[in-house]
Amino acid sequence: MYMGVDCGTQGTKVVILDPEQGTIRGEGYAAHQMISGPGGRREQEPEWWVDGLREAYRKAIDAAGVDSRSIRAIGVSGQQHGLVALNNNGEVIRPAKLWCDTETAPQNADLLRLMGGHAGSMDTLGLVVATGYTLSKLLWLKQNEPDSFAAIAHILLPHDYLNYWLTGNIVAEYGDSSGTGYFDIRERRWVPEVLALIDPDGGLERALPPLIEAQEPAGTVRQAVASELGLSGDVLVSSGGGDNMMGAIGTGNIDDGVITMSLGTSGAIYGFSGSAPHHHEALVAPFCSSSNGWLPLICTMNLTGVANAVRESFGFDIAAFEQHAARAPIGAEGITMLPFFNGERVPALPDASGTLLGLTVQNYTPANLCRAAYEGPTFGLRYGLDLLRGIGMKSRDIRLIGGGAKSLFWRQLVCDIMDTPVVCPEVVEAAALGGAIQAAWCDSHARGDGASLAELCKRFVALDESSAVTPDAESVAAYQHAYSTYRSRLSALHDVA
Repeated sequence: MYMGVDCGTQGTKVVILDPEQGTIRGEGYAAHQMISGPGGRREQEPEWWVDGLREAYRKAIDAAGVDSRSIRAIGVSGQQHGLVALNNNGEVIRPAKLWCDTETAPQNADLLRLMGGHAGSMDTLGLVVATGYTLSKLLWLKQNEPDSFAAIAHILLPHDYLNYWLTGNIVAEYGDSSGTGYFDIRERRWVPEVLALIDPDGGLERALPPLIEAQEPAGTVRQAVASELGLSGDVLVSSGGGDNMMGAIGTGNIDDGVITMSLGTSGAIYGFSGSAPHHHEALVAPFCSSSNGWLPLICTMNLTGVANAVRESFGFDIAAFEQHAARAPIGAEGITMLPFFNGERVPALPDASGTLLGLTVQNYTPANLCRAAYEGPTFGLRYGLDLLRGIGMKSRDIRLIGGGAKSLFWRQLVCDIMDTPVVCPEVVEAAALGGAIQAAWCDSHARGDGASLAELCKRFVALDESSAVTPDAESVAAYQHAYSTYRSRLSALHDVA
């Protein structure tokens, strides 16, 4: 058996993959708390992730009905960009600042200026650093908590920390590392001169973990953890990766032409590239993949949370919320939601707030507001897909994952807004499945079998043809009109091209 772990913002998921049957035998989930504060602070205690892994693991093993000693390897997916700082004793110094933390926007602006603006950042890193990346969190820590900053001995990302808890080893891999803001995505190496902008004495450079390839193990599960979880003594832990990188593996997005779109707390769109992207679109993050390639990506920070906020304000359950939205016409009779409840990354508006435009006495109805809560976040993803298409990415189909993908209404809405066929994988927990597949890949290499990742994805990733939807020409035209209104209002209010 192979175990996949996905440590997300809202909770941790664990799946148990049976390689002989090619199926998920068991799943488990545990929710996380969140520390929120003024100015966009979003933090979590890393020990909550460990507790979540324990709880979700026990549920998954119970559901699978298998002997825990049958697990050969574990692969961990984690939310990107979070800062986990450890001291010399390997202890967590303070709560981890998360990807969705926008408190560090001023620090990101300062660092971008020191790097020579967008052009300088692109020349140095191959991408433009954004608020939410790990880099600005380090400067924030130095300026606001100097004692914590001075104690830093190791800098980890969330999935790195779980690998560390499992194995006792401090390592990193290329995919997740490429989202830190101090990593050159073209040469696949740390860039200590960027960290020197914060710490000229080299302390941060010395805190960087060594890098390993995607198919290499982070180590084996340490004895104390193996005893606690009932594992055998030689369980491998694969390199793991960021949630988007592992979601790519879990949707079979390891070749050109496939687009994965995630409808989760955040929204993400990405596609595989076998070579380092050469473009100058600042809003596209050309991260490395966790499969030894590249993964040009855009991320929006406001998706299912927006829909849930509107739904809860009316006291609707999910079914009633969707029914109201379906009653309203495309375009919500002229209402446009700019859904920047938590600032935004794409477009780059970290200080923005949510806005409703086009309200009249006639169109101000629950149905129209519910539809606007679906359309606004999805138009944000369309904006991102246009950016990816603009740098040459192809989209013959979209593989839809995340909580929103379960809704037929939202799937069809995505399909028509993007004017592209949409299908869901059979296993919707794509990042956790990606972790399990990568674990199988790592185990295969360790045992000398040498199975390719493509072979494993073909074996374990199946598409749910019953979920497939195709564009409706009349709806595509109506959404294009509504999207044009969205773009014009976005430009007028925020000066976004």
